[in-house]
Amino acid sequence: MSQGWITRLRELCSRLGTGNALLYLIDHALNSLSAGRVRLLRYRIVAQPIGAQTSARLRPDPATELALTPSGSPLQQHFPRPEHVISQRYASGGQCLSAVVKGEFAGYIWWQHDRYEEDEVRCSFVLAAPDTCVWDYDVYVAPRFRLGRTMARMWQAVDAHLAAQGIAWSLSRISTFNPDSLAAHARLGTTTCAHATFVVIGRLQLAFLGQRPFLHLSWRDGQRPQLRLGPP
Repeated sequence: MSQGWITRLRELCSRLGTGNALLYLIDHALNSLSAGRVRLLRYRIVAQPIGAQTSARLRPDPATELALTPSGSPLQQHFPRPEHVISQRYASGGQCLSAVVKGEFAGYIWWQHDRYEEDEVRCSFVLAAPDTCVWDYDVYVAPRFRLGRTMARMWQAVDAHLAAQGIAWSLSRISTFNPDSLAAHARLGTTTCAHATFVVIGRLQLAFLGQRPFLHLSWRDGQRPQLRLGPP
């Protein structure tokens, strides 16, 4: 092994931890050798407190508009997801808050009550306390706005909206192979609730979960393990 690879491995272990670094390398190798047919994915499920004000509040920006985005809004033409995906989200009860900066779409945050059907793997995340918890997903900021405070302003607006509804926690999943996202969520005061690992080989999926059924094998869309999650 060359010195360059040793240095890279040390950096990877430092950022991800030894276990996650090894899983990341395995995923990278399997994905490359199989032309994308074989994947290894590992998620950390985290809970973020709502209404806790873990960071300083930002002053309102006259150039930034933050508002709930109903189905059929003209903003949907700028959403970076296929139209059928957006329609399915609204149909299943998904809610969206968008940011518009100086008339230009800048990003959005989605959340769901009761349960969320994961679209990267086959898994249902079921909220054990839907009156006080939501599931947030697909947090997106347009590239040209990623160095500013658009993300923080969106979270601040979502936090205020959910707190007014009596929501205390927002749960989400993060890839353990994404240290930047893990660090960003940590700054929001998140607490780890669970982990889940998936091995995908074509249509075949093997799930390793921290609760029943612990081990789940599936090969059809209708075969989904359920991960029941409550507030920490």
